[in-house]
Amino acid sequence: MQFTLKVVDVAGQVKAESSSEDELYLVYQAPYEEGDRLVLSATETGHIHLSLDAGMPPAIVLLKDTPFSFTIPFGEKRMPYPPLSFGGSLHRLHVRSVEPCETAARRNLAFNPFDQHANQSLFPHAVANVETRGEAQFAARNAIDGEKATFDHGSWPFTSWGINKDPNAELTVDFGRPVLVDEVFLYLRADFPHDAWWNEASITFSDGETIRLPLKKSGAAQRFPVPQRKIEWLRLHSLIKADDPSPYPALSQIEAWGREC
Repeated sequence: MQFTLKVVDVAGQVKAESSSEDELYLVYQAPYEEGDRLVLSATETGHIHLSLDAGMPPAIVLLKDTPFSFTIPFGEKRMPYPPLSFGGSLHRLHVRSVEPCETAARRNLAFNPFDQHANQSLFPHAVANVETRGEAQFAARNAIDGEKATFDHGSWPFTSWGINKDPNAELTVDFGRPVLVDEVFLYLRADFPHDAWWNEASITFSDGETIRLPLKKSGAAQRFPVPQRKIEWLRLHSLIKADDPSPYPALSQIEAWGREC
């Protein structure tokens, strides 16, 4: 697989570019500017190991369509990201093909720190029907970014999916291909007493089955084994708030453990 990585400005001009077979590094030696994008192209689709910044965790993700474009966050959109990410004037980007043993291992199939609203190429991808005030620190992508510090709220590392007090809120994780899932983890945001929590939630899988999950007042991982099932997406919904004065239940993280088909 041949990769090409580019830094592209708001006008579409290429500021830096590198191409290589199977493994690629791009070092960009200038500050990012608002409107800049990181654009990844490949001659094939498939699983890749991706690191778009040394300040963010790398991830094994599925490049389902090419190119994938990641907009450098500025202003309020920077709040869900580590403070050292995308800053300064020296940036190291890395992408490589993955070994079969890496995709064969049981892992959290819902993890993608590089997800954004406009993403339709790199999976998994999270989408919700509501996000608190439309603010980045409460966006759906925060629920799959790997950050599980639950005892506060707001900027990184305390980002979460916020439901804007909407009892009909739903979050969907699209895996972009069939996967085998055998366990789901939920991390409720637990900035008590600012936060409330849910007594119960439901998950519907793409195979049509719905399960109900009893929840407790805790920011720790709440684990729900399920019979192994072949699915392409799952949806968290029917969130039943506990009897608590706070109107702010939220989700810090959802994990879907299993294997590739």
